[in-house]
Parts: sequence; C-alpha cells; structure tokens
Amino acid sequence: MTPRTKSALLWGAVGLLAFLAAVQGYQLLVGPLPVSIPAVGAVAVGVGALTAGTAYLTEFRLRAKGRT
Repeated sequence: MTPRTKSALLWGAVGLLAFLAAVQGYQLLVGPLPVSIPAVGAVAVGVGALTAGTAYLTEFRLRAKGRT
C-alpha cells in the first residue's frame, strides 16, 4: 500500500468517526433521530468514502505546491 493510499484511508476513517460523533452529539442534545441506525451507518460510510476520495485526489496538489 502506498503512503498516499494509506493516508487517504486514514482520513476516511477520521471522517467516518467524526460524522458518527456528530450524530451522537445530536442525539444527546436534541433527541432520537427520525431515521434508522442502518441509514445512519450507510451515510457514515458514504461520508468516509467521500473524505477518503477527496484526500486521495487533493494530496498531490498540496504536495506540488509544497504545503505538505
């Protein structure tokens, strides 16, 4: 696994966990969500995948500009 891929996957995990933490905070402050747990899980996986994809696609641009 290349370092770029590993970094993107780790950022995806961070995005997934951050989304789940936000959902949990919402439930604590507001109340239960009007959707099911599997739906929240599916959205969390989507957020993680989107985060990983964005990290993978933008890393070379940041590296080219000397910002990493």
